Amino acid sequence: MPDAKPATIYDVAARAGVSKSLVSLVLQRSPRVSDQRRSAVLKAIQELDYRPSTAAVSLAGTRSRTIGVVLDDFRNQWFVDLLTGLREALQDQGHRLVVADRFLNTGLDASPVEGFLSMRVEGIVIAGEPDTDLAIPASMPLVIAGGRVAIPRADTVANDDRAGGRMAADHLLSLGHRTLGFVGAGSAASLERRAGFEAGVADSATDATVVTTILPGELTEDAGLHAARTLFEEHPDVTALFAANDVMALGAMSALTERGLRVPEDVSVIGYDDTPVAATRYVGLTSIDDRSVEIGRGAGERLLARIADPTVVAQEYLVEPRLVARRTTAAR
Repeated sequence: MPDAKPATIYDVAARAGVSKSLVSLVLQRSPRVSDQRRSAVLKAIQELDYRPSTAAVSLAGTRSRTIGVVLDDFRNQWFVDLLTGLREALQDQGHRLVVADRFLNTGLDASPVEGFLSMRVEGIVIAGEPDTDLAIPASMPLVIAGGRVAIPRADTVANDDRAGGRMAADHLLSLGHRTLGFVGAGSAASLERRAGFEAGVADSATDATVVTTILPGELTEDAGLHAARTLFEEHPDVTALFAANDVMALGAMSALTERGLRVPEDVSVIGYDDTPVAATRYVGLTSIDDRSVEIGRGAGERLLARIADPTVVAQEYLVEPRLVARRTTAAR
């Protein structure tokens, strides 16, 4: 026997004895519907197991209440807290999140923005470094979360990476380290963290020095491994290492193990982002907490404001980081 066809909005309207437009109002949580009719529609939805189509609701002339989020990489734990903050900011207004990885369908020559536009999303959040090839329409409300590459019409909500770099320098200097290293990649956030780290060392009343290794590409564990190998081959006297993020720090620690060096007895290591992996008892990585939940929450709030008034002048909002000291850093 063939499967029954899914219920439509017309079926719900007929079962509840109301118009299709009123069903749409109920789906959008409109206050203009009486309690009696709302109850009838909700009962019909439950009885028919109706699943509304976001696109169909949009085409009916109502708001989609959908926000598109473009991530750099689903594998990066940093995005988990960011999405938590976004959800907290948007759910009270009845918005749902649709998430896409901008690299996931590159083999199909497809942009995640194309899918978002077909769903008639009300706004888009770019989480991480924005890609100028995404071709987002100028009329679409847009916020950059976590990245530091500015787009003139978009608000930016990010961690104060330069301040975080200074915190890393202050922490390691306070422990007595004087020959410090930095490993990173070519992202804007990585370069900001390096700049803050170097400024913190330069401004200190010490004779400390900093050596760096910057590799092209992403901030990955493998990049941290290769960058640390290169740095310690050239500068084996380094006693403290700051990595541009936690996963690079893990790769760097593997490189130290290869050289027979202990953490923190021989080399102190500090990461950035304070991801769940850093907090595990096995790793216990000292890290700079970029407060990604707050970044996500702030991005959601800014997007709602931009949806309400698209003419608002774009601004940059920086979230102050904080140091979380664990067992990978110790006194020299």
